[in-house]
Amino acid sequence: MSGHLTLGGFRADLAECLFLEPGEVDLEEGPLEAGLDSLRIVTLLERWQAAGADVTFVDLAERTSFAQWWQLLTERIPGAGRADA
Repeated sequence: MSGHLTLGGFRADLAECLFLEPGEVDLEEGPLEAGLDSLRIVTLLERWQAAGADVTFVDLAERTSFAQWWQLLTERIPGAGRADA
């Protein structure tokens, strides 16, 4: 999965941690408002690092919406975001 994280996959990862369907994830919402705690954020972070993302917990904590997380991931993973399946 290295270098291949799509927006659909990103939504699915968030939905899994938020107990939602991927289509129910509001990318304009903030992680804390959505109900993510630090343990779940670390779980997501580890998953995205395994996919090739060069991001840290601090990188995510400094951003206030899932849309900003996605923008960061697309900047830090070669090839991310180009294709959405």
